Order: sequence, then structure tokens, then C-alpha cells
Amino acid sequence: MSTKTTDYPALPEQLVDELESLSKERKLTADEKKKAYALLAETYDKAKISPGEAIGIITAESFGEPGTQMTLNVFHFAGVSEMSVTAGLPRLIEIFDATKAPKTPQIEVYLEAKYKKNPNAIKKIAVSLKETKLEEVVKGFSINASKMRIEARLDHAKLKTFGIKGNMILANRIKVRGVFVNQTKTLIAIKPKVKTTLGELYHLKEKIKLAFVHGVKNITHVLPLKKGDEYIILTAGSNLKDILQVDGVDTMRTRSNDLYQTAKVYGIEAARQVIMEEAEKVIQNQGLDVDVRHIMLLADVMTAKGAVKGITRFGITGEKASVLARASFETPLKHLVTASLTGEIDPLNSVIENVMMNQPIPLGTGLPDLVVRMDKKKAKK
Repeated sequence: MSTKTTDYPALPEQLVDELESLSKERKLTADEKKKAYALLAETYDKAKISPGEAIGIITAESFGEPGTQMTLNVFHFAGVSEMSVTAGLPRLIEIFDATKAPKTPQIEVYLEAKYKKNPNAIKKIAVSLKETKLEEVVKGFSINASKMRIEARLDHAKLKTFGIKGNMILANRIKVRGVFVNQTKTLIAIKPKVKTTLGELYHLKEKIKLAFVHGVKNITHVLPLKKGDEYIILTAGSNLKDILQVDGVDTMRTRSNDLYQTAKVYGIEAARQVIMEEAEKVIQNQGLDVDVRHIMLLADVMTAKGAVKGITRFGITGEKASVLARASFETPLKHLVTASLTGEIDPLNSVIENVMMNQPIPLGTGLPDLVVRMDKKKAKK
């Protein structure tokens, strides 16, 4: 006899899966498994908030108080000073403000089974991910005044280091307007389409140096490292869409710390998961303890409408239905004047607007309304 998960429909699927896995590991009998499900259902039910509890205020306090103890730091990976991670309070602000350009965007690149334990294969894939610019694969640049063109002499040793094959036509990858680009075995020649001066040619040379020729754009550094029993590649910079196109990359597990890229590529549920994981990582690294349900609440609020919204006046706060709630946050006159001109009505359903109006808040004992039906007694004749 086995316990069906449908016996406890209120349990989240993740909890059911974890209990199923644990019961197989511990080899629980049918009766023991049934008792475990009953205990889990009871514990889960007790973990729910009470109706009318001010959970938003509790969540705000749960982050605000530990936030005062957080350090403002950025740490670097050993031996790779260019690769850094924003940590502490600045990173937490980035997450909950839903910053579109995080200071240290990163991707954890997981690899398919045939590659993840092969160090040599890892290095090749890592090199193929790094954004390579023309100046990194040439011996030097020169200006040929007689032919009025820029000449870049290829360094075949560097080409091999960056995983670029000798027969690859780099000239086709140099996307600069207004120039002709030709390539021989040892030389790339860049010539303007229109007549130009030496000064303009010099400025063009500086621009050509930064031309993209290989790898994935915006991936400035790569770092292969061992995580558990497998190798992964950590990147500085984020371009999730293009990285998932690279052969050997595990598209199911590779993740970015950029919320918007994650939402665009994987969907809003994935972005919600990244918000929870990134916030929990910051809090744990600081040696603090915040109940995961508070993090889940914020992640739900930020993604509930199908798009990532920061907890700012342009995000969640700016979309509140209550005029007074919006006015209480920032720019009060702007909200009040706009609401007056448009004839907006405030239903006074939440906390802050009722506090402003000196009325009982709809929480706790102020939540229920007492409705009494009084039957009128018929008057005696």
C-alpha cells in the first residue's frame, strides 16, 4: 500500500518530491510513509500565517533589522582580480530594486554530462565563451600611408590560445561601418570606403582594435572551477541567450544572476527563483538568518504580474491601487494632484491609508466586520 500525494492536495509539489525521495532513501514502510505525510501536512498547515496578520510589515522588519548589520563589500576571486562579486547590502538592494544593470553580472555555466568531468574539454569551452577582440589576436597595428589603410598582423599563437582556427575568416566578423575588410594568411587590411585623412585613419584604428571577432559578447572573463563532483564555468558578464547556443552547455541548469535576462530567456517563474536564491545567498554569506517565507513573499510580489518589478516608486509602489499609499512613499504632491484631476477613488483597503485617515487598520482585530441581523418584532396591536 502506498500513500498517494492526492491525499494531501494542499502540500506543495516540492515538499512532496522531497518526502518521496527521503522515504526511498530511508526505506520507509507504507504505514511510516503515511505518518510522515500526515506530520508534514500538519507542520505545513501550522506554518501558514494567521488570517489578518500584518505579514508585509513583518517581512519589512525581517529584512530591515538584519540589513543594518550587513557589510558593504565586493569580493574578488583568488588570482583573478578582474572577476568580482557584489555582496552584502549593495547586492540585496540590486535584487529588490530589480536593477537592470547589476554591477557584477555573472553566469554559472553548467556542462553536459560528457564534458562536466573533463578538465581539458572545460578549458576549450571556457575559451570559446570569452569575448575576444581584434587587439587580442594580433601582433600589432600599423597605418599604411601609401595605401591609406590600417594593417593588423595576425598572431597565430594567440589565435590558437583563443581557440580560433587558422582558416577562420575574421574579416567577416569585423562589423564596422564604412570600411572594406580583407584578410590574408598573416594580415587583415581595413580601408575606408571614402577618402579620409591620416588623423581620421588613426581614430579608426583605435576603434578597430575593439572589434568583436570571437566568443560570446559581454563575457569579459571566464573561470573554470570545480563545484561538488563536476566542473563549471563562471563568467564575468552576462549574455544568457547566446551562451545557451554554445555546444556542450547544459541549458537546463545554466543560470544568470541578471533577473531580466533570466525572465526573457527562461520565463518569469525562473526569475522568481533567481530572486529567492540570490537573496538567500547574500543573507547566508553575511551570517544572518531570515525566514525563507519572507524572501518568497517579496519574490512573489515582484513577479506576480508576469514581469520583474522592483520595490521602487517606478515599480511595485508606483502601481498600488491606493492613492494615499502611493503618496506616502515618495513625491506625495504629484500623486495627490494627479488623483484629484482624474477623479480617482481610494477604497482604503490597506494599512497605510487607514493610518493616514485615523481609522482602524484592516488587520488583526480590525479585519472582521461584525454583521448582525435584527428581526423587528411585530408591534402588538
